[in-house]
Amino acid sequence: MSSSLHRPLSQALVLLLAAATGVIVAGNYYAQPLLQILADAFQIGAEQAGWVVTVAQLSYAAGLLLIVPLGDRLERRRLIVGLFVLAAVGLAICASATHFTQLLVGTALSGLCAVAAQVILAHAAGLAAPEHRGRVVGTVMAGLLLGILLARTASGLLAGLGSWHTIYWVACVALLVLAVVLARLLPAHQPSARMSYPRLIGSVLVLLREEPVLRQRSLLGALSFAGFSVFWTPLAFLLSGPGYGYSIATIGLFGLIGAAGALAASSGGKLTDRGHGRAVAIGGLLMMLLSWVLLAFAPVSLAVLIVGVVLLDIAVQAVHINNQSVIYQLDESARSRITSAYMTCYFIGGASGSVASTMAWTRYGWNGVCMLGGVLALISLLVYFLPVRKQAGKPVGAA
Repeated sequence: MSSSLHRPLSQALVLLLAAATGVIVAGNYYAQPLLQILADAFQIGAEQAGWVVTVAQLSYAAGLLLIVPLGDRLERRRLIVGLFVLAAVGLAICASATHFTQLLVGTALSGLCAVAAQVILAHAAGLAAPEHRGRVVGTVMAGLLLGILLARTASGLLAGLGSWHTIYWVACVALLVLAVVLARLLPAHQPSARMSYPRLIGSVLVLLREEPVLRQRSLLGALSFAGFSVFWTPLAFLLSGPGYGYSIATIGLFGLIGAAGALAASSGGKLTDRGHGRAVAIGGLLMMLLSWVLLAFAPVSLAVLIVGVVLLDIAVQAVHINNQSVIYQLDESARSRITSAYMTCYFIGGASGSVASTMAWTRYGWNGVCMLGGVLALISLLVYFLPVRKQAGKPVGAA
């Protein structure tokens, strides 16, 4: 069993872990407000430029399946620090890219190694006492969501001050600094699994097969994050188009608006700790559906767009926190592999949403994007209310 289970966590350490997850996962999203600039710089179409976002999410999904389970087998501190260094190398490749293929290669490497965020999350869940786990997970997830959303703001502002290369160089240095800090301050972790690597990876699929609540929550997570990507991926095209005509720096500021969703992360975790997980999940799903109704009017109303962005981000985060609070109750000794199974599905959903949204935008415009998002929200509601097989006389994940 892990020697790190249920040690007290200082607030300072929790905040450090939240910041670290936010910074490393942000690398997957720097390109989103830059898509039009990248399309012009590399002389490619909008649909092809969207592959930068898709490659980031697919490589992240691959890392979730192939790297995150190692958190149950290897010493987590060394694993996390090594991933931070490799992610910095990937960002350096992006920063120096002169061809679109080079940008995709750097994106793939940084995306693959950005799964250090999930190793940190599993580690934090293991360090937290059970009665505080929802709060700790919520705080770390707040950092992760802030990283996702503020990546767009930082990217847009730095591109306005310098060029699109600037954000990648700055982020590269930030990851190297954090690698040093984490190497010094992150508690060590003795692995709980002794199985071979092939068996370790195979056990992720076994968990999905044998844990019905994990399957349900993984599908729910995939659908909700697909909806999140459906909105954010083509937003730069809408805001830079004739309806708004915003600059890249202004487009990046929309990440600040969406950052309100991060505030829901800690609150959602606390409510789940108090036994209100079902209300958090249902409220989030209904809010997600409502957000798409509002976002349909985004081309003609900035105020409605802003409200829709806030509601969508709060909704996705509420559902995500509830999902994680539930699945982390399943098996403490397999927490990294449970994280791997859930988050692999989660980011496959995100990558699929990115591909589908660029296609919807190209063919049907913003109406097609909103129709796609609304359908995903409806399916998510149906999935949540599907009956789940009982285990050991108890409905697993009743929260």
